[in-house]
Amino acid sequence: MADHIKEDVKKEESFMEKIADKIRGDDSSSSSDSESEKPAGFKDKAYRLFGREKPVHKVFGGGKVADLFLWKDKKLSAGVLAGATAIWVLFDVVEYHLLTLVCHSLILVLALLFLWSNATTFINKSPPRIPKVEIPEDSTRQFASDLRVEINRAFSVLRDIAMGRDLKKFLLVIAGLWVASFVGSCCDFLTLLYIIVVLMFTVPVFYEKYEHQVDSLAEKASAEFNKQYAVFDAKVLRKIPRGPLKDKKAA
Repeated sequence: MADHIKEDVKKEESFMEKIADKIRGDDSSSSSDSESEKPAGFKDKAYRLFGREKPVHKVFGGGKVADLFLWKDKKLSAGVLAGATAIWVLFDVVEYHLLTLVCHSLILVLALLFLWSNATTFINKSPPRIPKVEIPEDSTRQFASDLRVEINRAFSVLRDIAMGRDLKKFLLVIAGLWVASFVGSCCDFLTLLYIIVVLMFTVPVFYEKYEHQVDSLAEKASAEFNKQYAVFDAKVLRKIPRGPLKDKKAA
């Protein structure tokens, strides 16, 4: 009788231990699941180059222009880049003149179309179908509106810098203009324009492919720049004497 009681007690203890182990396992799994299922808002916001919040494709407008620069249509992108290269070679390397090229091209095209249109009457074939080319009004207005917004934004930034509201931005703009002037002294305008076109066809697609690596390096560079700027501000800028600022009362 005593042996049976001991066996029952052992069975009950082992059963209770299994239940306790199961409860511990469920608690640990639920806690791990709750940690893994935290909403994205609780995570630190990832650093993006130039404070970008949209994907690269959306930054370029998300339309055909973005597809062109990001090589979504490889044939079109390659054709445009090849055309830009040919223009640069003609005008800068061969030193062909723009007006001469336009006139010679029009002479050739018009002569071929004229001869083809008149030859169809002798060979009993239909004349060439020349498409009617028109610049769409809506696209032109949209482009002009977007360009106006960007120009006004640039003027606003330049005005804030000229009024001395942001010293850091002032130094960045001065450094950028100095670099641009140095590059402009090394090459002519057409070569500079061609370099910009090549960069537009290479840098965005490279950044889209290696986005995380570039953002990580940019974050480190930004932190180092802010650190050096803080040292420069403490040792130089704050020691410059400034007169008292008087608030002007609005009339």
